[in-house]
Amino acid sequence: MTSIRELESRVGEEVGVSPWVEITQERIDTFARAIGDFQWIHVDAERAKGSPFGRTIAHGFLTLSLLSHLSEQTFAFSDRRMGINYGLNRVRFTSPVPVGSRVRARFTLARLEKIEGNGVQVTWNTTVEIDGAAKPALVAEWLGRHYY
Repeated sequence: MTSIRELESRVGEEVGVSPWVEITQERIDTFARAIGDFQWIHVDAERAKGSPFGRTIAHGFLTLSLLSHLSEQTFAFSDRRMGINYGLNRVRFTSPVPVGSRVRARFTLARLEKIEGNGVQVTWNTTVEIDGAAKPALVAEWLGRHYY
């Protein structure tokens, strides 16, 4: 994809799939420090061995926050001067993400609306997959605004 304007013809289509990103313990610990959430299931590897997951898992909000990074790794719009998050209509954390997993996002363009200021509001149906897992980690309807 080279242009935001080209998105208009892609409504209803899967527009991109991101590269895989590894969920390391360092990434989980850094996120825990950033938000002040040190629940043992995320940061205590020894204790987490006795959990139903057998190891630490990523915060759900860490997985959600990766959407920005994953989309930036997927899309490059030559005519975009600015892009912002506008919100989420729904989010479901459908499966835990164990440390050492790889995740990627699939982006299906559900809606595109022109907005004031030479921009568009896009609604993405996003799915964050876990490599080798039957169920996704996350499904969300994500809204963004792009200005050209």
